[in-house]
Order: sequence, then structure tokens, then C-alpha cells
Amino acid sequence: MENPIPSNPSRDRSRQGSVVSIRGSVVDVRFPRRPPGLYNRLTSGEDDGVVLEVISHLDDRTARCISLTSTQGLAQGEAVRDSGGPLTVPVGDDLLGRAFNVFGDPIDKKPPLTDAPRRSIHGEPANLAGQSVSSEVFGTGIKVIDVLSPLERGGKAGLFGGAGVGKTVLIMEMINNMVGQHEGASLFCGIGERCREGEELYREMKEAGVLDHTVMIFGQMNEPPGARFRVGHAALTMAEYFRDDARMDVLLLIDNIFRFIQAGMEVSGLMGQLPSRLGYQPTLGTELAELEERIANTASGAITSVQAVYVPADDFTDPAAVHTFGHLSASIVLSRKKASEGLYPAVDPLKSGSSMLVPHIVGERHYRIAQAIRKTLSDYENLKDIIAMLGMEELSRDDQRTVHRARRLERFLTQPFMVTEQFTGHEGRIVALAEALKGCERILDDEFSDRPERSVYMIGAIDEAG
Repeated sequence: MENPIPSNPSRDRSRQGSVVSIRGSVVDVRFPRRPPGLYNRLTSGEDDGVVLEVISHLDDRTARCISLTSTQGLAQGEAVRDSGGPLTVPVGDDLLGRAFNVFGDPIDKKPPLTDAPRRSIHGEPANLAGQSVSSEVFGTGIKVIDVLSPLERGGKAGLFGGAGVGKTVLIMEMINNMVGQHEGASLFCGIGERCREGEELYREMKEAGVLDHTVMIFGQMNEPPGARFRVGHAALTMAEYFRDDARMDVLLLIDNIFRFIQAGMEVSGLMGQLPSRLGYQPTLGTELAELEERIANTASGAITSVQAVYVPADDFTDPAAVHTFGHLSASIVLSRKKASEGLYPAVDPLKSGSSMLVPHIVGERHYRIAQAIRKTLSDYENLKDIIAMLGMEELSRDDQRTVHRARRLERFLTQPFMVTEQFTGHEGRIVALAEALKGCERILDDEFSDRPERSVYMIGAIDEAG
């Protein structure tokens, strides 16, 4: 149902209030009678340029609001108008190929979507009875992910990695494969993105040819915390349209989920809430769950999410990290060391993992092969110090075989991407899980011990090995 605004006398469009206090992004507004309902959109200033959202009621006449725009120029006593409903964003197929801000306004210098229906950003999670209870693997066509840390359809995966290790390229390849394999839509949500990063990603996706199947929405780093706090909800409203109305599978990419928590922390302090451990908002768990629980699979489709996760000071006991990990079903860790060795995608197979990698979900054979790969690579890691000091010749024959096997596995788990063809000259490959498992199994069985390592480097299926 579009624009779900209940009939309520407290949402009378003609009602006006006035500003009584301003603290950064938090504004208190007094009304002559009852204040507007929670989450109502209020406007003030010249041309209604200041947009507020009601967060709480202080008393029977005063509403405490969070500003989604700059409050510069706003003064005490200034008139505030109640829109009569919550913040809304456009939905529909016309969104594909476009970039928006938290209000659903285009930021790509293209015409606005005047005819598109609009929906409230505050949707409810899918009813438990309507959610699919089967655990399905979401195939990405990327060997190292599908074999060692498979994603869950309708689940959430964390993408860990610093700058320059290939997060953006991996995200673009997932979007490209989403269109090719699942005939779905992709949605990129930038929370606290640098303006430069957003612009570069838009341009790169356009050049790679994946933009036409993607919706982009940004709450950038230079915007008020209110906009960064609500942009994730706006993105999920758009994603829910593609899942529930268009009946498509949706790939939702969020960069960075920590910035959502950080925006909530900024707002919480200004609202006068007592901080919890390490200065985080006392409502951290609830706010994150309200966002994450809307990511689910139903009978009509699924929203599968890949979320870039920043871990503060690499402290995995930090409350933000702990709460985020509680929602994730898979983790993909990118390694600068792998990238420096030319092993792309630079996924660290020993640090990455998935709750889906159990025999009753992926099957006994897949589980057995994945465990054998991990053991081989782990043994190789342990032997590296000996090799560095004494050389390969000092290893036993079995250890030498393990090293040869591991080095071929590392190279086979590399893959040329569709979106990098123009830069690398390698034709991109989408590899089915069955082909990826067959290749790993044959390498583990020492079928390629007499072939040079480069024969399995940057290929798709194992049959391409020269």
C-alpha cells in the first residue's frame, strides 16, 4: 500500500509548531495541541529546506526531532510544519540505473521521478509466517566465495578489508553476476561514504555496464548524522519493492554498516541519552536489529545482503562489532598480502567462513572438499617459515607435495572478472559451484602436480588449464 498514513487527528497537515531549542542535529518543537506522531516528517525554514523527523515526545505538546538536513540558519521561534506522514522514498522499476539521497531525490543530474509511487521508509520486517525457513545457498559465480564461504539466500554477509584490496571490484562483480545468474536487481547503499568514493563507484559501475540493473542511494560523510542514520531504512524500502512487488531476488550492498551505528551514536548523545559501554547509544542493539531484520527471504523473493564492516581499532570485542556479527551468516575477509601476490579476488580462505558450510546444507562432498582445502592451505601456512629459512629441499616428500598442492589451489581460486576485462585483458568467467568443486578435488588428488602453477592461474573451470 502506497503512502501508509493512518487517519489520525494528530497528523493534520495544517498544524504548525515552533522551534524551542536546537542542539546540533536535535531540534525540540512545541505545538499548540498534541504533537505529531512518531516518525512524522516536519519541515521548516525557507522553501521548507530543513527536514525534521519526530523521534520522541517530551510532553503532551513538545516533540524532539532529528534533523535530516543542516540546521544552519534555523532559529528559536521559527515555524515548523507537520507533513502529516513519515519520510517517503520513490519505488518502482524506474529507479534502476539511478542514484538518490535519503529523501529519494536524484543526485545523478537526471530528471526527478515525478510519477513514481512513494512509500514510508519505516517498513515492518516480513511476517515470520511469511518468511522462508529453508536454508539455501546464494550462488555468486565466484569460486573462492562459493566453495569456502557460501552466502545464504536472504542472509547477511560481512565484507572485511582495508582500502585498495578489491572491495569495490568484488561488489561490482557480484552485481554483474546477480543480473546474469538470478535475473535480479542490485541496490548499493552508501552510509557515511566519502563523496569521492561514491562518485568513483558510480562512474566505474557505468563503465563496467552494471549500472542499469542497480539502484544507488547515498547518505554521504559530509551530511548530518540524521541522514546517515536513515539512509539504510530508505534503501530497504526500495529493496522490499523489488522483492515483494516485482518478485525478484535482490542483492543489497551496504558500505559501511559501522557508519550507521556511528550516526546513531552521534544522535543519541545530542538527545541526552545516557551512553552505554564505550560511549555507544543504549539503543544500539534495537536500532541495528530494526534495520537487519528487514533483510530476509520470503515466498516471492529474497534480499541478500553483503555489508562492508569496519572494526574499530581491530577490536572484535567492540560492542558495534559484536552486535553486527550476531546478524551475519558469512564473513569474507580480504587480505592485502593476497593482493600483493597478485591473487585476485584477494579473499583470505583461512579467515573467511560461513554458517552455511555444514554437510546438511551444502552436502557431504562440498563440505569434505572445503575442509581438505582449508587443511592443505593451513599446513602450507605453517611450513612457510621453514621454507623461508631452509628452503623447499629440507622438507619431507609429503610436505613438499602439500606445498605444491596448496600453491595450485591458491592459484585456481583466482578468477578473471567480467568487470575488469577492459583493464586486465582476461575474459571474465562465471564459474558454477559444481565446476569449482571438481577443479579443487582434482588438484587435491594431485592430478596437476606435473603441470606448472601458472596453468591454473586466472582461469574459470579446471578444463581450461593449459
